[in-house]
Amino acid sequence: MDRDVPTIQPVILAGGSGTRLWPASRQSHPKQLLVLTGSQTMLQQTALRLDGFARGRTVAPPLLVTSEEYRFIAAEQLRQVDITECRIVLEPIGRNTAPALTVAALLSAGSPGEEPGGGAAAAITGAGTDPILLVMPSDHLIADLAAFHQALAEGAEQAAGGAIVVFGIVPTTPETGYGYICTGGAIPDARTARSLAGFTEKPDLDTARGYLADGRYLWNSGMFMVRSSVWLAAIERCRPGIAAACHAAVAGASSEGVFLRLGKAAFAACPSESIDYAVMERLGEQAGAAAQPAAPSLWGAVIPLAAGWSDLGAWDAVWQVSDKDGSGNVLRGDVVVEEGHGNLIQAHSRLVAALGIEDLAVIETADAVLVAPRSRTADLKKLVDRLTVHHKNVTQFHRRVYRPWGWYESMDQGPRFQVKRLMVAPGATLSLQYHRQRAEHWVVVSGVAEVQCDGKTFRLEENQSTYVPLGAAHRLSNPGAEPVEIIEVQSGDYLGEDDIVRLEDVYGRTEKK
Repeated sequence: MDRDVPTIQPVILAGGSGTRLWPASRQSHPKQLLVLTGSQTMLQQTALRLDGFARGRTVAPPLLVTSEEYRFIAAEQLRQVDITECRIVLEPIGRNTAPALTVAALLSAGSPGEEPGGGAAAAITGAGTDPILLVMPSDHLIADLAAFHQALAEGAEQAAGGAIVVFGIVPTTPETGYGYICTGGAIPDARTARSLAGFTEKPDLDTARGYLADGRYLWNSGMFMVRSSVWLAAIERCRPGIAAACHAAVAGASSEGVFLRLGKAAFAACPSESIDYAVMERLGEQAGAAAQPAAPSLWGAVIPLAAGWSDLGAWDAVWQVSDKDGSGNVLRGDVVVEEGHGNLIQAHSRLVAALGIEDLAVIETADAVLVAPRSRTADLKKLVDRLTVHHKNVTQFHRRVYRPWGWYESMDQGPRFQVKRLMVAPGATLSLQYHRQRAEHWVVVSGVAEVQCDGKTFRLEENQSTYVPLGAAHRLSNPGAEPVEIIEVQSGDYLGEDDIVRLEDVYGRTEKK
């Protein structure tokens, strides 16, 4: 098959919350933002996955769909790998993958100068030419990029011809944790593509063994290729409620630099459904009921993919794909093991020493430690649910919390006081704000800070300090080329993060407390 392939528009889905890889992942810092293999985060690996794929094709800068909470750290991680043209769409509330893809299709479809959303939407999208959307979850591992690119090339040909393409992972074990795709007959003139015969939910072990022996069943990767116009027609036909809500959310969007914030009320009213359930399962039902899809203009194709794929859904999966020492251990950080075998041990903030342990996962962070049989880590959600009731902070936040201007971490706290360490990035500035219930003392330990307080502006160098009275309007900035680090001592009746009244903010947070 030899078709002219339209522009490829990567769509990276980076929503979700962190539970399955706790304590490294938290609700405010989920799996896609972590370094789990190699030296790059999962998001960075995903964004770089198309390097070398173009080969005469046009590949647009990625479009990232994520939540408000992750927007600044996601943008910073992309900047760190020199991806500066990425467009970032902010969902005010999670609504699963079908609405996310519909929004991406709306922002990418149309003809030059005729952006579907107009206004703010046009500010974040380039001229639309009905590109092929390549949908990629941001938290998967693909080890063999050459095989991945080869599969993408065939998928692009099928998508150019009007198919909704799903990539199915060639199974190696009778896995019960994945959904499955049933493949039909070979597609004429295709190299490996087959028709889509159906989707099945996660099976029991006996059923999974049968799927593996059958040979027609593949794991559902969650990766798709489809032209914008084809997806919009499919969602309009299969789930018109999602289509209408996404149209309204894009029409009501507002822009803020590289960010496009969807209309909150419209998107919140959108049904929450996956791509599989909203559209793909219906294509499978059609194909299973007849030799040809019921609607020739709406059909599915499956590309088998054997490229070292893993969704890294549990710590055991991280151990499986990682390089091991001579005793089968995977060690990261300051770790010393004596007579240990088959362990995954990660130290993030201190030394971890282990003696005579086997097949365990030991994950250390600054405020929590997990110890579990490696084979049981797929059941971690039960433990995290319990922790959320009794120790909510350790499931929501790390001790270090990232902000658009840098980060802060709590060092100590007690009745009426809290001590924090702040890092303000070069050129960054905090909001002009005041607190109703606390005062603050700032000590500069490195760099040069610019301070506004009670209408006065002055600079603090290393070893200098200042006092911010309760109720005083203040702002902290870094005018230099090196990071500024500050020790902040808070004192007062209430020290929560919601005691912030923002008067001015370069990051558009004046409406958020």
